[in-house]
Amino acid sequence: MPADPASVPVRALPGWSWALIPALLVCLAAPAFFLVRLPWLGWLLLAAGVASSLLIRGTDAAAPPGSAGPAPIGTVPGAGIRPASLVRDLSLIAIGLLIVSAIPLAARLDDFAFVRFALGLGGAVALPYVISRWAYRDRAIRFPWRGGVRWTAFQWSWLVAVLVLGWLILPFYFITTGVYLNWPVVDTPELIARLFVGVGSVGIWDELFFICTVFALLRRHFPFWQANVLQAVVFVSFLWELGYQAWGPVLTIPFALLQGFIFMKTRSLGYVVTVHLLFDAVVFLVLVHAHNPGMLDWLFLVDAAR
Repeated sequence: MPADPASVPVRALPGWSWALIPALLVCLAAPAFFLVRLPWLGWLLLAAGVASSLLIRGTDAAAPPGSAGPAPIGTVPGAGIRPASLVRDLSLIAIGLLIVSAIPLAARLDDFAFVRFALGLGGAVALPYVISRWAYRDRAIRFPWRGGVRWTAFQWSWLVAVLVLGWLILPFYFITTGVYLNWPVVDTPELIARLFVGVGSVGIWDELFFICTVFALLRRHFPFWQANVLQAVVFVSFLWELGYQAWGPVLTIPFALLQGFIFMKTRSLGYVVTVHLLFDAVVFLVLVHAHNPGMLDWLFLVDAAR
């Protein structure tokens, strides 16, 4: 019978702990894989992070018997939830990163690339979820689609702001830096449709992995701001490899931090996905614009490269 939520003590998270060391090592594997592209360094950092978490066990040792860390977002705190384990949670992040790092992340639109991304990115979300639920039996990973409350006027306003900011900033970024060339030319209806599906699918995956998996697992052990910075390291490193280079981190770092903040406040995967898809809708249009001078010049303030 599930425990009464009120009967299970929930420990307070310390402002600083030795557990930050293994967590930082695991998250730094992302820039090793995707930024400097040294797989051996990424493997070493993941191994060191998980191994040091076995030695430190800072989170587990601090918990009184039967207590739990912050409940996975989308659950009732203490309702039959196994105590949070730093070792287990970092191992899940490490598994996801290993899977993502095993596939080329260059944007391609052929059938093989779609299959590769579906298997690689899908596996990076599905395997940690399966292990958490059926092997670790802690259900640490959840995907709460709704936050339980209606969207506020501010949340609706933010959706409009995302579109406006994207319209103002993204054409200048993609075209003046030339990073749009990191995406393939889309000059036929079929390729444009494939780009639309690809950009949207990766955007949804971003929230499933970086927010609902990496951030949610870290949040069980660290205060919000620490967990958010750590997930942003992973998020931004992936986006760099995907093509958001040059001064792209000036955009992607705030975006990653804001998505973590929004998810923490709304507890709604549906909302952060909506924000991301609106942003990606502008990305899609800018890429079409940049690769097809004259097609969408009327829509943006920056003309396509000629």
